[in-house]
Amino acid sequence: MRVCRKGSGAEQWLPASPEALVWIRLYLAGIGPLGPDEPIWRTLRRRGAGKSRGPLDYEALRAVFRRVNVLLGANYSAHDLRHTCSLRMARDEHLSLRDVQVILGHAHLSTTADVYLAEDEQNVIRRVSQHLAARGQRQRQPLPPVAAGYDPADLAVLLGGAA
Repeated sequence: MRVCRKGSGAEQWLPASPEALVWIRLYLAGIGPLGPDEPIWRTLRRRGAGKSRGPLDYEALRAVFRRVNVLLGANYSAHDLRHTCSLRMARDEHLSLRDVQVILGHAHLSTTADVYLAEDEQNVIRRVSQHLAARGQRQRQPLPPVAAGYDPADLAVLLGGAA
C-alpha cells in the first residue's frame, strides 16, 4: 500500500495484511469510486448548507478523535494507535527492529530502539531463561573430535569447556 508521510509528504510503499485489504475494499465500496491520485481515507465536511467528502487529513482525524473521546470519556489520539501498533511489531519475534523502523518512517534506528524496545522485566527474564536452558541442552551434546594439531586442554581453556 502506498502512503504519504505526514511530516515530509514523501511517498512510501508499506506491507498490508490480507485482512486490511478486505476492510479497505469494503470501505471503498461504501464511499464510491476514487481517482487514481485521490487519498483513500475520506471524511464528511460541512460546506455551507451541505456536506462533501474531503481527504481525512491530520486535523480532520484529530476532530474525529475529539468527538469519540467525548462519547467514551477517553483521551485517545491517532498517535496512541501508532504507538500500540509499533509496540506490537517491535515485540513480534518475526519482525526485526529494522522492519519496524522502515514501517514507522524513522530516519534513525536509534529512534525506534529508544522508544519501542522498552521491555517489561518478566519478558526479559523469560527469554533469558529459555536461552540458558537451550544453551544447557546444546552443551550436553557431544562435541566433535578435536582436529589434529590442537591441544584439547588449550581448546578447553579457550572455549570455556571440555574439548
